[in-house]
Amino acid sequence: MAVKIRLKRMGAKKAPFYRIVVADSRFPRDGRFIEEIGYYDPAKNPTVVSVDGEKVQRWLKNGAQPTDTVKRLLKNKGII
Repeated sequence: MAVKIRLKRMGAKKAPFYRIVVADSRFPRDGRFIEEIGYYDPAKNPTVVSVDGEKVQRWLKNGAQPTDTVKRLLKNKGII
């Protein structure tokens, strides 16, 4: 099972809001996920990113691969 840390799109049309989730890579973007570990709101100024660092570290140790966008967000927060 290939596990990814990725964004799940939520919110209204033209007002995106994302949850940072751990999901099997075979599932659709907004489909089933294993665990929610944070959120990202690009609509606010400045953008809001909230992540549970302990959960992220645990999933990375277990082999989960973050997508490029999530990796950038985690680097900006200082988790990676």
